[in-house]
Amino acid sequence: MAKDAIDIAANYAGAFDGHLPFGQRPALLIVDFVVAYLDPASPLYAGVEDALASNERLLAAAREAGIPVLFTNVVYTQGGADGGVFYRKVPALRLFNSGSPLGAFPASLQPRGGELVISKQYASSFFGTHLASTLTSMGIDTLLITGLSTSGCVRATALDACQHGFLPFVVREACGDRHPGPHEANLFDLQAKYAEVISEAQALAHLLAR
Repeated sequence: MAKDAIDIAANYAGAFDGHLPFGQRPALLIVDFVVAYLDPASPLYAGVEDALASNERLLAAAREAGIPVLFTNVVYTQGGADGGVFYRKVPALRLFNSGSPLGAFPASLQPRGGELVISKQYASSFFGTHLASTLTSMGIDTLLITGLSTSGCVRATALDACQHGFLPFVVREACGDRHPGPHEANLFDLQAKYAEVISEAQALAHLLAR
């Protein structure tokens, strides 16, 4: 029988159906939710307005519960010398040259004083940044991960969270991609191998329980 004819859940059962517990010290990590993905004139526009609304609700709940909130963005020097091969591979990354208005956070997701912004040059929020050491110093053991895009920076961040020993919980409705195919495929694979993919309602319940 061809592999594509086998039920995927049955195929993964027993090998990739484990689960992670929610930890004691969570933080909300909002990955790269910037104007470039919200402006219809931008080459990176992704139609993620529903995910924006989900992030707004989660951000309000995290702040109300006193849960640490961290944001990431992508910033390059003019010419992208600090972007390496990634910058050369993806032409749209030029939208994130320093000073570009498309790299700004939308009005409804503005960091407040005391909320950290981690600026990065590659897909993972951990690669080449102080995120891991900062989370460790804060005593964080669990990350609620949201943002853009599911198949890119969200996936890379969740994978590296797992590899750095943080419990990654990816919030389905609060992530987005430019096409539902990569979005769903990457959520499936993250759940199978590296993270827990949870609903916004489950994430809010965790926040409200703090």
